[in-house]
Amino acid sequence: MPELRVVSPPSPDVPGQASDLVGSLRTYFEGGSTKPLAWRLSQMDALEHLLRERERDILAALRADLGKPETEAYSSEIGMIHSEIRLVRRKLASWMKPERVRTPLVAMPGRSYVHREPLGVTLIIAPWNYPFQTAVLPLVGALAAGNCVVLKPSEVAARTSALLAKWIPKYLDTKAVRVVEGGVPETTALLRENWDHIFYTGNARVGRIVMEAASKHLTPVTLELGGKSPCIVDDTADLDTAAKRIVHGKFFNAGQTCVAPDYVLVHERIHDALLNRMVGTVREFYGDDPKQSPDFARIINARHHARLAGLLEGADVATGGQTDLERLYVAPTILKNVRPEDAVMAEEIFGPILPVIAVPSLDAAIAFVNRREKPLALYCFSTSKAAQDRVLRNTTAGDTTINHVWMHLGVPEIPFGGVGESGTGAYHGRHSFETFSHRRGVLKKPTLPDPPLMFPPYSARKLRWIKRLL
Repeated sequence: MPELRVVSPPSPDVPGQASDLVGSLRTYFEGGSTKPLAWRLSQMDALEHLLRERERDILAALRADLGKPETEAYSSEIGMIHSEIRLVRRKLASWMKPERVRTPLVAMPGRSYVHREPLGVTLIIAPWNYPFQTAVLPLVGALAAGNCVVLKPSEVAARTSALLAKWIPKYLDTKAVRVVEGGVPETTALLRENWDHIFYTGNARVGRIVMEAASKHLTPVTLELGGKSPCIVDDTADLDTAAKRIVHGKFFNAGQTCVAPDYVLVHERIHDALLNRMVGTVREFYGDDPKQSPDFARIINARHHARLAGLLEGADVATGGQTDLERLYVAPTILKNVRPEDAVMAEEIFGPILPVIAVPSLDAAIAFVNRREKPLALYCFSTSKAAQDRVLRNTTAGDTTINHVWMHLGVPEIPFGGVGESGTGAYHGRHSFETFSHRRGVLKKPTLPDPPLMFPPYSARKLRWIKRLL
């Protein structure tokens, strides 16, 4: 088994192997230190201090890894976590209270409730596209629920991984939270262990590996995956609004967003009008040469750059299409005359390339979506309530935003997660707390009275009464 780079204050007792690491966390968890409300809130306070005191370092790491503009980096990576922590501070005490439920007559006298308890020792595996937020946001939920955590940041976003490894041990309880850096060997070693929950964000191929590893221990998993999130635009849509919001949502973080609109299905009557507006919006947002824009991010590495450049070969480009390997740049690109069988429609694009496809009707758009795997998100631009309802009623997706894109991420009361190929389980807000909690059913009964109705010897009379009570 490969050595793990476990980040913790120097100590002769620091474990170097995955089994020792999990064992030490389990011992600490079983001691009960993470269960009180005070401990959980103290970790929220510590994370808040980390965000405020290390904000410039976080922004610099995100700029180094992905060329993220400060506004995009703050809003999507830091601001979201601030909001989550504030919500946990306000609500955690009430979330932890036992939830009274009805006790049926057959169990009376008695009192029934649901008690939420931490799962134990959990593993969070984060991706590279939002490398800080997708590591820390589930960490908030895991700590709020009272768990110990091993955090595995993405080695692809090397600067952010190093930042998490450096600063998390300086702020959080190091007996409860450890950071493991590294790549495939380290992740493989971690996945061999017996966890109480594994939370993975990334692609479906690795998601299958995670699920297979978890199955050996019957470990529950949350898989936040992705897929080709469609954007349907019907002929009643406000085109100026649709163009602005689709372009912003697609090219935010250079399209490296799991819920970015992956392709647009637009009614053929308004196809040209929408396309022209989107082309104009790209110029409005990023100028005549987006490569010079401080507001446009970069591709994570050369491998992904090559993959995206390959998707552009032979494509009919409405705007963009330029690439620069040295600067890891792919221009914000809109494609027209796209066919369903084109390579760009085969898998999630995960980059700044937006295919636009004309469809003859809303029903044709719905059928197009339903012939593919269930997406993580679906977007519909329409001013017709009947059309909106038809889309919702006849499609399936992890989440949906009407007349905007990915704004549902900012609503903590909405569970964020996929369905089918796009993932399993959900988080954000209370849903994160629930994901990392076990809902333990409890029935409390007094010792008296103890009626003989349920006990042998049985009789026809007893059975009649049981039938009435049940």
